[in-house]
Amino acid sequence: MTVPHQRLNERNIATSAPTTRGNDARFRTQVRRFLDQALTEDLRAAGRATIGTHSEIGACRIWHRRLYEQGWIAPAWPKEHGGTGWSASERLIFDQECAANDAPMLFAGGLRNVGPLLIALGSEAQRKRYLPPILSGEEFWCQGYSEAGAGSDLASLRTRARTEAYRDGDAYVVNGTKIWTTGAQHAEKMFALVRTSAGGKPQHGITFLLIDMRSAGITVRPVQTLYGEAEFNEVHFEDVRVPVADRVGAEDDGWSVAKQLMVYARASNTTCALLRRTLRRLEAALEAADAATRASVRDDLTDIELRLNVIERLEYDAARREGSDAGAHASVMKLRATELHQRMTELLLEVAGPAACRQWLDHADLAEPGGAFASAKYFATRAATIYSGSSEVHRNILARQLIG
Repeated sequence: MTVPHQRLNERNIATSAPTTRGNDARFRTQVRRFLDQALTEDLRAAGRATIGTHSEIGACRIWHRRLYEQGWIAPAWPKEHGGTGWSASERLIFDQECAANDAPMLFAGGLRNVGPLLIALGSEAQRKRYLPPILSGEEFWCQGYSEAGAGSDLASLRTRARTEAYRDGDAYVVNGTKIWTTGAQHAEKMFALVRTSAGGKPQHGITFLLIDMRSAGITVRPVQTLYGEAEFNEVHFEDVRVPVADRVGAEDDGWSVAKQLMVYARASNTTCALLRRTLRRLEAALEAADAATRASVRDDLTDIELRLNVIERLEYDAARREGSDAGAHASVMKLRATELHQRMTELLLEVAGPAACRQWLDHADLAEPGGAFASAKYFATRAATIYSGSSEVHRNILARQLIG
């Protein structure tokens, strides 16, 4: 079966200038050479078996370290803070090649979210303390936002923090519970929103804290998902002390900090590289399907490929974009990407057929081209249009932007 999107990937998406095309071609060759050397079959298998937001954590740590040693761990960071200095097209090429070669998907909350936030809004002391271990992979980060009564309505959060004197200076004492915390059982650190005062608008009185997950008083309880993994967790805080120095932004103004972070998160939680991984599995399932099945989904597949190319262009634009509409741009990307991802997994399940559910229930190997992956992936993407703001929330954001 012909794979048309591979030909589209080979073109330069930035410009038709011969010099740029040549640079991109040389860079793609360099990336492929590195991946051929650095990716073992075990790492590729972990990449193929990835269902949720990151690959098996052991593979994540190994791959993170290899990219760090190569100097390629933070493509989106400024070079002066440990980034690569790559152009927008080079970043997209790198993501495309990692997806095409089944590289593990990183546990990247630190790289994609809190790292850029600290570069933009953190103190110099915070950047010196936290950026190096994010880059090296010594400290993984999870996000402490959602609560049982505060998901899309995040301003309703109830986890509280009070300030009191402590032996090394003032500290916040945190009590409460977070839920749906991705990867909390693997993380050394958490960035979290807590309530420090009440009264007035619900968004006021929220503070953004950096919390050590090894602190006394933290309990992590995994939440089993429909697709059989404990990707999410419930995290309890009982008199957990957090130094005031680990607050980002002003006290009670954490909502502003969180909005900035969500621009990074919404633009990166469903990337084109992730979509292309799923498309490759869909194409593999079609290779094994009968002629009637292939014919029945031909138009759907063409439409998916066209929509994916549009999102890829949006992702490229986002890599170059800075400005007042960055939040709206991130909402467009998040909305389009997560809804397309769900459509792809629905089609994948349709192609795989009833055998997919049986293989999934029998715990078949997800790295193999069989149907178990289709069922697990279908269930895993059900939450994609809810986390980082539901589709309805993002449509409201875009409507407000259009109305002005």
